[in-house]
Amino acid sequence: MELATYATRPEDSRGRLYPDFPNINRSPFQRDRDRLIHSAAFRRLDGKTQVFAYHEGKNYRTRLTHSIEVSQITRTLCKSLGLNEELGEAVALAHDLGHSPFGHAGERALQNAMAKFGGFDHNINSLRIMTRLEAHYPEFPGLNLTWETIEATVKHNGPIKKINSPYLKEFNKTFDLDLKNFPSLEGQVGGIADDIAYNNHDIDDGYRGGFFTIDQLRRLPFLDEIITGFLKKYPDCDDKGELIIYGITRSLISRMIFDVMENTAQNLQKLNIKKAADARRQKQFVVDFSPKMKQEIKQLRAFLKENFYTSTPVARMDMKSQKLVEELFALFMNDPRLLPPEWRRKVSAGSTDAAVAETVCDYIANMTDAMALEEHRRLFDPHFRF
Repeated sequence: MELATYATRPEDSRGRLYPDFPNINRSPFQRDRDRLIHSAAFRRLDGKTQVFAYHEGKNYRTRLTHSIEVSQITRTLCKSLGLNEELGEAVALAHDLGHSPFGHAGERALQNAMAKFGGFDHNINSLRIMTRLEAHYPEFPGLNLTWETIEATVKHNGPIKKINSPYLKEFNKTFDLDLKNFPSLEGQVGGIADDIAYNNHDIDDGYRGGFFTIDQLRRLPFLDEIITGFLKKYPDCDDKGELIIYGITRSLISRMIFDVMENTAQNLQKLNIKKAADARRQKQFVVDFSPKMKQEIKQLRAFLKENFYTSTPVARMDMKSQKLVEELFALFMNDPRLLPPEWRRKVSAGSTDAAVAETVCDYIANMTDAMALEEHRRLFDPHFRF
């Protein structure tokens, strides 16, 4: 498919941080995608919480299945808008690499623990994984991805006006990510595909977890419209609601995608976007929902927050998860000798508190839920034998 004039072209890539071998069979962004898929951090996403912890059921989303859904939606939108699907897919697969175990509860724990040392942000941790922590090549640290993939991943939520992270500050001096401007259109697509994916799969997971009913969903007018249309077309649908839920999410994903396509096309014309650089210089997202869809999403998020995210079972699991991560961090900070040998070697006798905290944070942040639970049990349960 021919790319639009405002798409990111592989031949215009700003390149990689380190010299790399050429490849005549794959574009730079295809190679980025493949390096991400083959990374250990990507595989670990299968054991990281989306909303439900890994042990709470096998049919719920994990960070890995979420990332795959984001990738699918990103490719659909990029293709329809004439954008670079390969770059969009790489950004979608990379966007959650840096999430800690236990989702946002684990992230809160690390934010609190790292407050004196620049804080913790999963987007910055994604950067650390891509550029430092993954070790695949003898020539350089990290995955040595293209500027375009790194830039769009770090900024998929928008420009970064204030740099709190010491790592981002130092990295940006070497590989200027143009942080105060918007990401590429492909990066913007990855960000909005993330919203589309989690808004819809949280309806599915929340219903299957028993947190709300079909009748409760019908209190939202736009969902009632979808459900009414589905039942009119399939009046003999089973009363378990599973097919109805699939019908809701299928219709709502399509509705959101078409809304983004139509609204973005209008923005491209209104803002006179002719080249890839034009989108970065705007004061707003070019790839965006319409005001009507934003209002519907606001209503949906309020519903999910009230009936799902802040429910007692989720709140209790969040509390336990956050406490577990905080206890692990405090223990390792107090005595780095308790770190596994390969991580302990990163801390010397004269290491500053900041250096120790960085190592401890890297170790914990890249655990799966199961790894964190097992490590906590190993260190705190006196009946557990090493």
